[in-house]
Amino acid sequence: MGLRTGEQYVEGIRNRKYVKVYVMGKPVNDAMASPFLKPSVLAFKATFDAAFQEDTKKLARAYSPYINEEVNRFNHIHQGPEDLVAKVKLLRRLSHKVGACFQRCVGWDALNTLYIITSKIAEREGKGVYRDRFINYLKYVQKNDLALAGAMTDVKGVRTLRPSEQPNPDAYVRVVEERDDGIVVRGAKANITGVAVVDEVIVMPTRAMTEKDTRYAISFAIPLDTPGVTVVVGRQLNDARRLEGGEIDGLPYMFNHEGLVIFNDVFVPWDRVFLYLDWAWAGALVEVFSAYHRQGYAGCKSGLGDVIIGTTYDLARQLGIQDRPHVQSKLTEMVFLNETMYSAGLTASWEGIKLLSDGGWWVNPMYANVTKHLVTRFPYEIARLAHDIAGGLLGTAPSEFDLKNPELRPLIEKYLQGVPEFTAEDRLRMLRLLENVSISAGYLIESIHGAGSPEAQRISMARLYDFQLAENIAKNLARIRVNIRLPEKVEPHRRSDVEG
Repeated sequence: MGLRTGEQYVEGIRNRKYVKVYVMGKPVNDAMASPFLKPSVLAFKATFDAAFQEDTKKLARAYSPYINEEVNRFNHIHQGPEDLVAKVKLLRRLSHKVGACFQRCVGWDALNTLYIITSKIAEREGKGVYRDRFINYLKYVQKNDLALAGAMTDVKGVRTLRPSEQPNPDAYVRVVEERDDGIVVRGAKANITGVAVVDEVIVMPTRAMTEKDTRYAISFAIPLDTPGVTVVVGRQLNDARRLEGGEIDGLPYMFNHEGLVIFNDVFVPWDRVFLYLDWAWAGALVEVFSAYHRQGYAGCKSGLGDVIIGTTYDLARQLGIQDRPHVQSKLTEMVFLNETMYSAGLTASWEGIKLLSDGGWWVNPMYANVTKHLVTRFPYEIARLAHDIAGGLLGTAPSEFDLKNPELRPLIEKYLQGVPEFTAEDRLRMLRLLENVSISAGYLIESIHGAGSPEAQRISMARLYDFQLAENIAKNLARIRVNIRLPEKVEPHRRSDVEG
């Protein structure tokens, strides 16, 4: 089949027998029937609908050489820099349609990561079983156009201790039993985007391992609807508004969620195991995945930035201040910050690296880390400038239920109106949109901690930059040491561990 419609995706996650999903302490059987989870389903649905909509179809589809037909790009293995660029562009465009995280990127990055790592293990160690299993799984995912969650972040327990040193041995997902037909795993993964509304979960190690951590060096995929799996959906700012039955305050159309996914002695058949006790490969897997995911933030965060800039400009027009020099200066600064993030992601894409003889296109790791480090800073400044222009009413506006009250509506319409061509309802809708997008976990908290916290990118950039070569360049110019031979490559960057 290769491509599912949004409605087919929704139907596919409706009938579940085993997984336990909890929202605010209560079990949820049908995500579409839950006011809390329905916006997440609709956000995921948008990634499927994009493959059939005229303005996104070319970006949202790609030809797969593995099943010889078109697939949804979210399940595609990158075949060149053009695919990496298309990823960033698709994420920006979809942000315009969703206004939130659409939750499908982590599973996509997991697929591309495992394609590279299982192929490298086969190439370096002659162990082709992982690659064979993964390719079969990839074909299954592409033919059925599955919605995937990527699960990397363990709960980690005591941060200064390695997995094998933890007082709670289940602080990292581990193997607790090996059987003839598969393995049994136990543990939990935290902050997993969209996990309650996916078809399958791909689990990966979250850090480099030592030989003592062998039983934690595992990667596998299972249907979410597997015995022993429990999902506890996390809370976010303003999330209870979704339960109020309104259509302005809570932005109930599309939104994202994150959750804690618990594996309580879950059985995984061997054909779904892609890394097993191979502790030496855990670090490379994390590096490949992290760079992919950091590159992608250029698309979704700049797309949400467009929403914030457009909303802020509209609110300025409603107040009649859009042409004031200080407002123009702030709007231009927002554009500069937004396009800088986007440009870095495109650079990471066009400067991509081929890691395998048959493809395996990876992003440029330096520019991917630069991209994400910009994302840890710029969304906060964009949001600050937006809040400055929007005014204090952003945090104190009456509710939509006040507006719908026949007694209050004429008063609110009178006192919240600015420029006459706009209504008070226009203003309230834009204020709520700005509030829900710019102060969200998906735009702010995720910008800091998604794909690794800021220090993780700083460590990566320091490792990748060749300070000694830069020093030699300076010495050559200062005539301290003359005629130092410079490498052919222009940038003073070291090869990453993965490239090596």
